[in-house]
Amino acid sequence: MDAPILSASSCSVQIDAQGVAHDGHSEACTLEDPRLEAAWQSYQHFMDGTPPHELPQRLRNMFVPDEIIDKLVERHETETARIVALKEPLGIGRENALNWYAGPRKDDKNWPAFEAKLRKQLPGVAVDRLHEASDKVVAMLDHPATPRFDSRGLVVGHVQSGKTSNFTAVICKAADRGYRLFIILSGVHNSLRRQTQTRLLRDLVELNPPLWHQITGPDRDFQPWDNAPSLFASKDQYLLLVVKKNTAVLRKLKAWLATAREQLENCPTLVIDDEADQATVATKKINPLIRGVLDQLPRVCYVGYTATPFGNLLIDPTNAKDFYPKDFILSLPMGHGYQGPETLFGREPLDGEDPEDVPAGSDMIREIPDAELDALRPAKRADVVDFEPEVTPSLRNAVYWFWLATAARHARGQRDQHSSMLLHAHSDTAVHDSYERPLKLLRDETALRLRSGDATVLQELEELWNQECGEVPAEDFLLERTTWDEVAANLLDVVQTTKIILDHYRSSDRLDYDSGPVNVIAVGGNTLSRGLTLEGLVVSVFVRSADMYDTLLQMGRWFGYRPGYADLPRIWMPADMRRWFSHLASVEADMRREIERYLTEHKTPLDMAVRIRCHPKMRVTAPSRMGSHVKAAAGYGGQLIETRYFPCSPVGDQAPQDVVTWHERNASAVLALLKEADEHGLHDPADHGAAVLYRGVPTTTVLEFVDRYQFDARSTEYSPALVRAYIEKRVGKGGLKTWNVGVIGKSLGDGPQVTLPGGTSLGAVSRARTRASSKDAVADIKTLTGSRDPGLDLAIPSGSVVNRQNLNGWRSQQQPDVGLILLYPIDGQSKNARGDRSPLGAPEGVRTVWGAAFIFPNPVSGTDVTVEYDYVQADLRKVFPAAAEGADDEDASILDQDQDKLPEGVAP
Repeated sequence: MDAPILSASSCSVQIDAQGVAHDGHSEACTLEDPRLEAAWQSYQHFMDGTPPHELPQRLRNMFVPDEIIDKLVERHETETARIVALKEPLGIGRENALNWYAGPRKDDKNWPAFEAKLRKQLPGVAVDRLHEASDKVVAMLDHPATPRFDSRGLVVGHVQSGKTSNFTAVICKAADRGYRLFIILSGVHNSLRRQTQTRLLRDLVELNPPLWHQITGPDRDFQPWDNAPSLFASKDQYLLLVVKKNTAVLRKLKAWLATAREQLENCPTLVIDDEADQATVATKKINPLIRGVLDQLPRVCYVGYTATPFGNLLIDPTNAKDFYPKDFILSLPMGHGYQGPETLFGREPLDGEDPEDVPAGSDMIREIPDAELDALRPAKRADVVDFEPEVTPSLRNAVYWFWLATAARHARGQRDQHSSMLLHAHSDTAVHDSYERPLKLLRDETALRLRSGDATVLQELEELWNQECGEVPAEDFLLERTTWDEVAANLLDVVQTTKIILDHYRSSDRLDYDSGPVNVIAVGGNTLSRGLTLEGLVVSVFVRSADMYDTLLQMGRWFGYRPGYADLPRIWMPADMRRWFSHLASVEADMRREIERYLTEHKTPLDMAVRIRCHPKMRVTAPSRMGSHVKAAAGYGGQLIETRYFPCSPVGDQAPQDVVTWHERNASAVLALLKEADEHGLHDPADHGAAVLYRGVPTTTVLEFVDRYQFDARSTEYSPALVRAYIEKRVGKGGLKTWNVGVIGKSLGDGPQVTLPGGTSLGAVSRARTRASSKDAVADIKTLTGSRDPGLDLAIPSGSVVNRQNLNGWRSQQQPDVGLILLYPIDGQSKNARGDRSPLGAPEGVRTVWGAAFIFPNPVSGTDVTVEYDYVQADLRKVFPAAAEGADDEDASILDQDQDKLPEGVAP
């Protein structure tokens, strides 16, 4: 075998068989000199077995000239720093971490093979993003040659967004650099474990069969192998285990690893915890068993992957044995074309965001009327045994649309791809089984009617197709609309080939995407709500009741990528559930921005306590996972809070009387404020166009308005009690003693108008509702204030760019302790020519709807205050000194239900 070469042609260093360096030339060479490439390749190979801080001395011991060493170290530092500094994924790591990973090399085996396969399947830009994101994750790991390590990290992805592809790439790259044992903790159900094992077999093992030894298989969870020490002592193969988070399995794994403790001293291990918030966090049985497994591994890096890290971020960080991500946290970017919570449901603008840049939600959500719910799910647990579902109008439309959308995909050339529908009604398996008969009857009846050319069913299907295509045009997604004739030509085949699968831990007929393209309606609960990918998911019917952030988001299997059919997905759910998902979209965006905030402040995970918004009717996560949280304190300084939601009625319907009363009370509160402003404030005589401004309004008057004016409950960023407490605290510090009050209208015309105290008349402004909320009882106008409106009481420098950031700066300079309230008379029947808007639809008799916005100045020195806010966060007050505490209890009975059994006659 040739000796490693550290060379640069005219400046070369050769390491002979005895490890002695021979300087071939004395001519100086630069870092950019291409002749240093061979020396760099040798340096990298040395790096695999030696941590970066030790390698320079090792080379000096072999008489490599300092000039060469310095240039190689400089290049290494440049390459490793580039990876750590990548803008995506966002992340924070441990303080003074030693950069070691310089990226893949040409002679690597695992990543180049996986990358080549990906480039045949995905756009190049998608592969490039995965490459960079996985590079950064690997850079956060410990160098595999470190004598001992035990680190904890967290990678936050998005539901159905490619987390498995990311950790597959991480495994490839970690293996190429020297990690040898890979343990994937893959959820709590057989279906997810099997799916993960199959994907790793396809994307890892089969690409380099001689390099990999599978301890588990697609149909075999972990069973102890004989002679474990010999497996770990061998350095010729990587070991792969995909195990379920199950008490029996983890006990066996822990005991098996204990038999090879000595050999594991030289076996760098990467543990990937898929769905890291499930079972791992604060469970009575699983949590200590996973800890026990890690205790057997002297050189181990644990990395949790999840899209719902609420429980993970609330772990007690002082408990060194628990799974708080003390060493790094990364947030994976959302890929192009990903349909996530904010894309489908819309969200609130975050602080400083232009509301017009915030997604308002798609028009893909269909409401299931409350009157149908008792026919789709048991009203209470005692009703489960005798429950028999009905094919309600909503369910029939959902199934019909699944067949139509699948037929359209076939017409678009996607006949060779899977197409799925999810029906998630309840957690009980008896409810799942009860759906088999009515769904099969509907399928068989529809197929029979199509075969016979039944004009009635064909007309019904055609009308549904045209209606849905009109509401969500394919052109909006840069796709060509499929005609009815093209759909109809494929419809009978789709209906006839549709399978009805009841997927739960008791069923024998489970989802199978490995035996060729399938059209399937999957009915299930827990097994379909965690990590499992429903391939080609087009339609979802969701009536399962749940009140926890993480549970709801994980049940949203409809999130993901829909290449070539992004216009076709539809979701049927109750109106309340839809609003909850909209709130969750805001929660998720806010949480990710919190991570970004800590990144820009150069924080470490142990400095970090990510705030998580609360909701009055939902829990962030299970109480057992919130043992280390504290109520977060925050202030309203520099914020704009505005009404976005207005109780009205679905377009064309009559609003109930209590909605009329709601608007009348708000109109009364506005009138009372304006009367006080006119009497006790100073009317600003300057020309404000179609607006009126009062200055110097007493804070007592504003507090009365806070008590009387109502925001709709969906406005989760506003709490009258907290706003009052915040104002009172700032007044106590000498600030916010007066306010300015403005009314924003438009020039008088044909529409409604209002007359203010003092006699000024203004025209009502137009604020149409988003099209996505056109069927809701509450109109969502997305944004109330115009971009310049918050500067009504300011002198805006001529020619300046007007945005939220600049407005906050000018307010701090001109009126640092004066708040502003803006009031908007809105035309109750507002219309908008934009295609994504529908009429506001205020109740009959309510000609004017009043909107309000509060603008709080940033506090000046000495007046900064906070109030206990609607967030929770991990309690970091005890981080130094550490004081470990145990985990809370949690009912983990589900974790023992879904057992794998080794087939008869199959040896481990």
